[in-house]
Amino acid sequence: MNISATILLAFGMSMDAFAASIGKGATLHKPKFSEALRTGLIFGAIETLTPLIGWGLGMLASQFVLEWNHWIAFVLLVFLGGRMVIEGFRGNDDEDEAPLHRHGFWLLVTTAIATSQDAMAVGVGLAFLQVNIIATALAIGCATLIMSTLGMMVGRFIGPLLGKRAEILGGIVLIGIGAQILWAHFAP
Repeated sequence: MNISATILLAFGMSMDAFAASIGKGATLHKPKFSEALRTGLIFGAIETLTPLIGWGLGMLASQFVLEWNHWIAFVLLVFLGGRMVIEGFRGNDDEDEAPLHRHGFWLLVTTAIATSQDAMAVGVGLAFLQVNIIATALAIGCATLIMSTLGMMVGRFIGPLLGKRAEILGGIVLIGIGAQILWAHFAP
C-alpha cells in the first residue's frame, strides 16, 4: 500500500470518530481545547490499537471476527446513543446543576471502541496484504486524533446553538453510525 492509499484509509477510518466527537463536543459546556485534545488522544489511541488487534485476529481467526464485529459496534453505539437521547429528553430538575465540562474517561473509551470496530475489520483484511501494519495503524491513530479533536471543537460551536437538543442529536448520530455499520455489513 502506498502512502496516499494509507492516508486515505486513515482519514476514512477516522470519520466515525469525527462524527461522534462532534456530538460529544456539543453536549459539553464550552469545552476547552485541552478537553478536545484529551478526547482526540483517547480516540486516536483506541483507533491505533484496533487495527493491530484486527490484524492479529486476522492471522488467527478472521471469519469469526468478521461475523461479529458489526454486531458489537451496533450494540455499543445504540446503547451509548440511546443513553444520550434519554438524557437529552430528561429535563434539568435541578437548576443549580453545574454544566458538564468534561466527559468521563470510560465513556470516551467505550465510544472510541464502538466507533473503531471498522478499523478492526480493516486490520483483519490487512492481515492478508503486504502492508506495514504498524505504520498503517499509526496513520489511522494520528488521523483520528486530528479529526476527533477538530470534531470536539466543531461541537463546541454547535452545542450552544442546539442547547439540550445537542445531546439528543449526538445520540441520534451514534445510533445512525451503528445502523450504518450494520447496513453496510448486510447490504449487497
